[in-house]
Amino acid sequence: QVQLVESGGGSVQAGGSLKVSCAVSGDIEKYCMAWYRQTAGKEREGVAAIGRTDVPSYADFALGRFTISKDRAKNTLYLEMSSLKPNDTARYYCAASRSYQLIRGECTGNQFAGWGQGTLVTVSS
Repeated sequence: QVQLVESGGGSVQAGGSLKVSCAVSGDIEKYCMAWYRQTAGKEREGVAAIGRTDVPSYADFALGRFTISKDRAKNTLYLEMSSLKPNDTARYYCAASRSYQLIRGECTGNQFAGWGQGTLVTVSS
């Protein structure tokens, strides 16, 4: 099991930007890494994922606005968000998966090695 700790959430006005981070206790290169988000009463949805070869995958709503990246030396995953909208308000979670496939912002299959506790992002209009 890998431990994940998110940080960097907060409040921002619509149109603004925010960068959240996820510290990984282990070799980030061993996993497909992904960001998910969830709001009350809704199912968790994939936002962005990045594979072992640094190929990213994004959900349609994230394309052109969000960028996923990782720092191997720091074992840290990032999500840079811009042009934020009120409906981007959610708790954002990072996850590590043993999957080798990505699609539409998710690591495929239910092969998760760990989840973070989430960081809250609030976008006001």
